[in-house]
Amino acid sequence: MSQNPDKPHSSEEKSSGLEDGQEESLDNPDQSIRKRIRQSAPGLHRDDTPKSSPPRPVSIEELMETAKGVTNMALAHEIVVNGDFQIKPAELPEHSLEKKVRDIVHKAFWDCLEAQLKEDPPTYDHAIKLLGEIKENLLSFLLPGHTRLRSQITEVLDLDLIKQEAENGALDISKLVEFVIGMMGTLCAPARDEEIKKLKEINEIVPLFRAIFSVLDLMKMDMANFAVSSIRPKLMQQSAEYERRKFQEFLEKQPNSLDLVTRWLQEAADDLATLRCKTLPAHCSGDGATGGASALRSTAVQNQAYLKLLKWDHVNRPFPETVLMDQTRFQEIQLELEQLVLIGTVLLVTFSAAGSALVDVPGFAEKIKTIVKVLLAGIVLNGSFNLKEALATVGEKVCAEVNSSLSQHGFTPFSAERETVLKGQIQAVASPENTICKLIDARIQKFLENYLASSHQKSLPALPGGLGPIQRELEEIAVKYVRLVNYNKMVFSPYYDAVLGKILTKEESQLVGKSEES
Repeated sequence: MSQNPDKPHSSEEKSSGLEDGQEESLDNPDQSIRKRIRQSAPGLHRDDTPKSSPPRPVSIEELMETAKGVTNMALAHEIVVNGDFQIKPAELPEHSLEKKVRDIVHKAFWDCLEAQLKEDPPTYDHAIKLLGEIKENLLSFLLPGHTRLRSQITEVLDLDLIKQEAENGALDISKLVEFVIGMMGTLCAPARDEEIKKLKEINEIVPLFRAIFSVLDLMKMDMANFAVSSIRPKLMQQSAEYERRKFQEFLEKQPNSLDLVTRWLQEAADDLATLRCKTLPAHCSGDGATGGASALRSTAVQNQAYLKLLKWDHVNRPFPETVLMDQTRFQEIQLELEQLVLIGTVLLVTFSAAGSALVDVPGFAEKIKTIVKVLLAGIVLNGSFNLKEALATVGEKVCAEVNSSLSQHGFTPFSAERETVLKGQIQAVASPENTICKLIDARIQKFLENYLASSHQKSLPALPGGLGPIQRELEEIAVKYVRLVNYNKMVFSPYYDAVLGKILTKEESQLVGKSEES
């Protein structure tokens, strides 16, 4: 049977090949990160999914209906979560068969139109059909209150009258096209004024028709994106319920669709229990056993589970079902945090080596951050990326920047010996056991944990020591991360509560049994 979270309580990458040059990374290293992640995001691996019940055979109709529901859910989710979401025109690959066929068909159509207009007398069959399509497009841009514009378009682009004029040799197609361009200028967004201006400079009728349809396509995109931005506030209010309903429909057809979630939450509960045993040994033995189990609360386990997503093995392990639509976003955040750990470690080592001389130098920390970001941009799931070699280059650049800043501000530059020591310390960051790196990472995780626990408060939690130079970047990531987590909780918390209710009850009963035996 499927799980319905409402009953116990009575109650949506596209990626293509990408080769980023260092120049692009220098301009926008964060955008480079996102592109590389989407390029290398792994597919779904379901082979090792535990099966709580045998999969039920489904018909093609059910499969298509389910796929449509998941697609709609993913689209609504993308609109709500991605504030920069925009509908863009489809672009076919340059040498694809689809593009070749489309280009051939389009060329044949426009050649036919040109041949008709060059006849004596001209034939306007194709041109009139195009004017009809243009009329429909213009009318589609109007709002209910645009009565005067609607009357103008309907009157000037009266197809019956245009056909009569064509039959009697009285059709002035240039005048009609002039009206069309003027109306497009009235209805288009200000960003399209330049395109409208270019239309007025085209004198040949066939190229002008082609250009008009090209601009109309852009106007359609503008209108669609305006509609998206208009419905976003309303959609945000209803999307959680909509996503939950669509997921429930999917769950009813695939009852084992919470297996990965169950394993994920179970691991989080085990992690918390283990941590509690280390910090409070009395809670794991004797009479304290039951207290240790009951101390695990659903919210704490969920927060621990979300923190685990920041250390996920995206290549070898499938993502939990309820966060699957946000896998790329969590992966981006994970990479940003990994880079931030390296940046924070390099800054801490550098400031420690330079003493107090460069701590208050304006712009110095930002320069070091940029150097590390750019040189470590290739770390994204790239098996051929050599972190140690990259950090060696970082060491060279950092030492050069340190000496330059020291000289500019009247301090003695590093000696060759001090440079060697600093370079060695920076290269040592590549080691997974690097003490400073592990310390920075632990403090960042603690900051995020505290933020999750107090996300209902408007202010950010206190910043742990040593993270001051990366405070701005860390807070930006934290806000983005917690917003993503809170929305996911709002949608799927009934499912999490249902799963965790079973997990925590089972663990508590096991611990009670052990306590009674002892």
